[in-house]
Amino acid sequence: MVFRIFCCGLLAILLTNCKTAKLNRTLSSSLESSFYSEQFTGLYIYDIAKDKVLLNHNGNKYFTPASNTKIFTLYTGLTLLPDSIPSFYYESPNDSTITIQGNGDPTLFHPYFKDSTAYNLVKDYKHVNLVLDNIEDRRYAPGWAWEDFDSYFSPERSALPIYGNVVTVSNENSLKVAPGYFKEHMKIADDFYGRKEFENTFYYKKGRTKETEIPMIMKPSLVKVLLEDVIEGEVTIVKQGPSKPSELQYSIPSDSLYRRMMEVSDNFLAEQILILASSTISDTLSSDKARDYMLKNELKDLKQVPRWVDGSGLSRYNLFSPASFVQVLSRMYQEIDRDRLLQFFPVGGEFGTIENWYAGKDKPYVYAKTGSLGNNHNLSGFLITDSGKVLVFSFMNNHYKHSNNAIKERMETMFEWLRDNY
Repeated sequence: MVFRIFCCGLLAILLTNCKTAKLNRTLSSSLESSFYSEQFTGLYIYDIAKDKVLLNHNGNKYFTPASNTKIFTLYTGLTLLPDSIPSFYYESPNDSTITIQGNGDPTLFHPYFKDSTAYNLVKDYKHVNLVLDNIEDRRYAPGWAWEDFDSYFSPERSALPIYGNVVTVSNENSLKVAPGYFKEHMKIADDFYGRKEFENTFYYKKGRTKETEIPMIMKPSLVKVLLEDVIEGEVTIVKQGPSKPSELQYSIPSDSLYRRMMEVSDNFLAEQILILASSTISDTLSSDKARDYMLKNELKDLKQVPRWVDGSGLSRYNLFSPASFVQVLSRMYQEIDRDRLLQFFPVGGEFGTIENWYAGKDKPYVYAKTGSLGNNHNLSGFLITDSGKVLVFSFMNNHYKHSNNAIKERMETMFEWLRDNY
């Protein structure tokens, strides 16, 4: 009987090893094809239940991660922020005056969230004092492309965002502009839409109907004007005091913010999440402090310490390894309820940035975050095989001259083989 059990166990081990060896041979052969010969490619696959690395192809090398960086930002938010967003601190010495010090909450009048928490608190006060100088971050992070100043994906960072720090404009039946303050100043151009580089002068192309978001230059004087445009009271910009106001106001559920950031790969939300996270460990808002804290504490055991310079991945200064992404994804899978965790990620064939790729046969099998910059495309997340196994993976493609679709087609072929054969 003991001998039979031993033989069965040995057979199971041999079959498992054969399956792993076949996986390694098949995927390694694909990665060694001529298609990948003129680019830098990394693929790291981990079986979380067996605590086993199934494939490590350049997994310990550093890559430009693009928006895969948001995986680290998500983990930072989940680690440092409470269940609801700590929107701002306030103090009201009397019935007519209130002072507000922002924590970086991006949801006030945001085009998607349309949150009015701050508005509802201040709308009845005659005197509203705003503290806007409690932030160390510059408007852009290191390594952002200067020519993206008026691109929808590159709003400025700030302590007290408003309207998502963008002007939203459309002209389907009539010209619609939010914030309304800019409607009279919106210029219709023959062949251009965007903004002047150094001033808040906006242009919308004649004949265009599609909704467009154009980043604003977020000066304190503009925040004052925009808030005064919707409340009855007078707004004054004041200096940060020796201590912040004592009362903390919360806004939306934190998971709603994470889900939106990940689903559409929203750079602005990612940057502001790091700023929000810093408010829990410092009186001064600083995404640098949030990243440093995570790397020195929660992520001190990373096998490859990344060069992590922003929350969104817009910067080409970021450097991460596939193994590090798998390590953080695995930790999240072990620490967070599975259903809750997977709802943050785009779903192959269903929604988000991979809704047109990696569709399942009868149910989704890929839950993952994309990361794309010019000549770079990455995907990191979870793959659920037909046999029910959960694989954590990071597939990183850098410095290629193929089309993005050509890269994705080969990734999809490998993922489908994994799904069907492991």
